[in-house]
Amino acid sequence: MSTRLTLVLSLVSVLLALSLSLVFWPRLPDPMASHWNAAGEVDGYMPRFWGVALMPLVTLAMLGLFLLVPQIDPLRSNIQAFRPIYNLFIFFVILFLLYVHLLTLLWNVGYRLAIDRALPPALGLLFLLIAYLLRHARRNWFIGIRTPWTLSSDRVWEQTHRLGAVLFALCGLLSLLGAFFGGPSALFLSLTPLLLSTMFLIVYSWWLYRQQEQ
Repeated sequence: MSTRLTLVLSLVSVLLALSLSLVFWPRLPDPMASHWNAAGEVDGYMPRFWGVALMPLVTLAMLGLFLLVPQIDPLRSNIQAFRPIYNLFIFFVILFLLYVHLLTLLWNVGYRLAIDRALPPALGLLFLLIAYLLRHARRNWFIGIRTPWTLSSDRVWEQTHRLGAVLFALCGLLSLLGAFFGGPSALFLSLTPLLLSTMFLIVYSWWLYRQQEQ
């Protein structure tokens, strides 16, 4: 995916989110539900204005940051080597945020969706795309598994990201599975493997670097 296409599609997604906010505005309560716990129960509210405006604003800020990173990274030439995949990742994150925004709007106008079942599939797909990105990422300062040891060695970077791609793919599959359970089980299947994988990869990159130095 080209950078220009990514920008256009992402901006269209943000405009769609704003349009949905305007369409649903008269039917939205004030305050409106904005956060759900692991059991899918509402445990947080915010004023209606921020309930419809916050996610589009956050999305725009993230889009700007994502597009800025390849311009300021000292190793930006390495990013260009996998830029189409990175652009695809950007667009999917924008779509994910749009999906969360839509779920929030629908719930607040009376469609009592099971948030604890609706989010895990989207998270699972996001983890799978991250796995694909990790498998192709080359050493840089912003994207990927960035530890002192991966940033110091192309070999450690490559081996850590090869394993990281496998682990994130497994995280994605487990998160997809969580949609069938809902409740705390869905949260456990979505986040616990992710946390354990991240911690393991940090230690693994250190171990690889130590092996290389011996």
